[in-house]
Amino acid sequence: MDVDQQTFIPGRNELEKGQTLSPDASAYDMLHTLSTTWPCLSFDIVKDSLGNNRKAYPATVYAVAGTQAASKRKSDNELMVMKLSGLSRMDRDRGEEDSDEDDDDDENAEPILETRSIPLSSTTNRIRVHQVPPSDSSRPPTTFTATMTEDASVLIHNITPHLSAFDNPGTTITPQQSNPVSTLRMHKTEGYALAWSPLVLQGSLLTGDNDGKIFLTTCGDGGKFVTDNKPFIGHTSSVEDIQWSPTEHDVFASASSDGTVKIWHTRSKSRKPQLSVQVSHTDVNVISWSRTEPRLLATGADDGQWAVHDLDLWKKWKQASPDGSTPAPKPVASFNFHKEQITSIEWHPSDDSIVAVAAGDNTLTLWDIAVEFDDEESRNTADAKDVPPELLFVHYMEMVKECHWHPQIPGMVMGTGGGGFG
Repeated sequence: MDVDQQTFIPGRNELEKGQTLSPDASAYDMLHTLSTTWPCLSFDIVKDSLGNNRKAYPATVYAVAGTQAASKRKSDNELMVMKLSGLSRMDRDRGEEDSDEDDDDDENAEPILETRSIPLSSTTNRIRVHQVPPSDSSRPPTTFTATMTEDASVLIHNITPHLSAFDNPGTTITPQQSNPVSTLRMHKTEGYALAWSPLVLQGSLLTGDNDGKIFLTTCGDGGKFVTDNKPFIGHTSSVEDIQWSPTEHDVFASASSDGTVKIWHTRSKSRKPQLSVQVSHTDVNVISWSRTEPRLLATGADDGQWAVHDLDLWKKWKQASPDGSTPAPKPVASFNFHKEQITSIEWHPSDDSIVAVAAGDNTLTLWDIAVEFDDEESRNTADAKDVPPELLFVHYMEMVKECHWHPQIPGMVMGTGGGGFG
């Protein structure tokens, strides 16, 4: 079999008849793929008690995902609570010096997938996790999921018993424990924008729909979720994504198919945006607010362009031009490498210059916006044309829809799409 060792870049190169793509194993520390009965086009990673900054193998990951069953089999949909263990590192040839020290049967363990299923009656558009710290350190946190479904409902589940069952053999999950603790029906149309506040521990949830409305739901002292029936209104088209500020508990950003990003205050009685910036002439599909550099907001649009914006510049522009009569500040970084829509974007949890991007050209890419082009090393792109020096990594993933960094395992990225998980 002939093997072409040249760099293949989806969207730039095309496969010839009979050709297939194979990843370069030397580029990965770990690479695993997982197929499910139905595609899961949205997922989230669950933080666990196994420790932070983990570098040992095999790795273990807890996650949740919602399925997209065929239209005639909607009753097959489910919320999947997952434990992936035995995730070994790539099997590479190691030198004798390494083999004595690192060769461990556990590192070459076979991957194991365990699941707990919660029935759903509709396709999942988006799912996100929130954990409430325990009052007693000997107990696990309470883990909630919020699921936006195709029938315009928002379902909140307590999956704490499902997670505990993985590590407590013989545990039985009752049907009642799989029922939603709250079903929210304030939306008249379906939506994709969904975000838990990282600062409000009891639970504060924003949801946006295709009518351009955003609702705020909070959890009270009694554990009951209550929705404010007065929505935030300002977008002229569907709300595609929402991100809470990582430093201000009452501030959030929203992205819309009207091409704007808006900044809001939850305490505003008018429920109108405090700031609005036209960042694209196409749909703004996704946004990510940097937790390590809170002035930076990344956006991904339908034309394949993604960009980084300085919110301090936006504030100064708003002060100098309250009516928006002068042009808005340009992004501090902008890239049009991807030739199809951006479907997911996320800042690295601890590095303020690293961004993961997923796109409709079947690629999941990693970027370092701090790279200087005059750095001689950055100009070496392995003879691949039209490759920005900031591009670190290209991973081919069929119909990739979402990607997330693991907050406790440095450098681990998980993605999902029509072809399964990776």
